[in-house]
Formats: sequence, structure tokens, C-alpha cells
Amino acid sequence: MDRRTALRLAGGGALAVAALGAVACSTEQTPSMPDPLVTQEESARTDAVYATAAIATNPDRAGALQTVAAQRAEHADALRTEIDRVIGVYGDGTTPSHRTPPVTPAAPAQPPTVAELRTRLTSAQRAAADLCASQTGYRAGLLGSISAACAAHAGVLLA
Repeated sequence: MDRRTALRLAGGGALAVAALGAVACSTEQTPSMPDPLVTQEESARTDAVYATAAIATNPDRAGALQTVAAQRAEHADALRTEIDRVIGVYGDGTTPSHRTPPVTPAAPAQPPTVAELRTRLTSAQRAAADLCASQTGYRAGLLGSISAACAAHAGVLLA
């Protein structure tokens, strides 16, 4: 092999590597399915809004309802932190475009009763426990903790 052929091969190889690198950097991977924690976050934010709204018709239970609202908001924030951690950030500090923004639920038309809120919390507890079984590590622990808190809210605070 002469020098000219060697340089041609080396130049072609370098060009191919640069082209592949440009293609890899320009195509953003989109998740195959949404993060399963998003529905849990939406449920927690909605429960917090409903608990706050229920204070208007149940002032005698305001302390318990405020506790439920504050803790469900904390659950939603913890879930959002985990969702964002899994998605990650690019080297320049920006986030991927397929990031799902947090949901801000609207207040209900009529304040829910304590029984309705208890039913919502029982459903949230079951959903978190079911999802916990399919997750591992920190996510499973987070969902287990949320499930236990919802059970305590429904069975103790709002009983």
C-alpha cells in the first residue's frame, strides 16, 4: 500500500467517524413510554388541591386536611425530582425536550367531602402499592412510602 492510499483511507475513516458523531448528537432519544411516576405525581398534586378545597366545608377538620395537603404536595415534589433525575440533563445544563412538565390541577367546582377525599387517598394508596411491586431500588421505596402515607391519611387522619 502506498502513502497516497493510506492517507485516503485515514481521511475517509475520520470523515465517517465525524459524520456518525454528528448524527448521534443531533438525534434526541425519545422515551418509548412515559414515566410511570407521572400519574402518581398528578394524583398527589390533585389530592393536595382537593384537601385544601375541602377545608372550606370542613373547618373542624382543617388541621388534618392541611396535613394531607402538605404531605401530598411533598409526595408530588419527590416524584417530580425522581422523574427529572431519570431523564437527566445535558452537559450544557439544558433538559431534554421530551421532559413532561409538572401538572397544576384546577380546584374542584365544589369542595369535596372528607369521604370523597378519603376515597381518593385509598385509590392513591392502592395505585402506589401496585406500581411499587413493578419498580426497584429508590423508586420502589418512594412508592412504598407514599402508599403507607396515603393509608395513614385515609385510615387515621380522615377516619
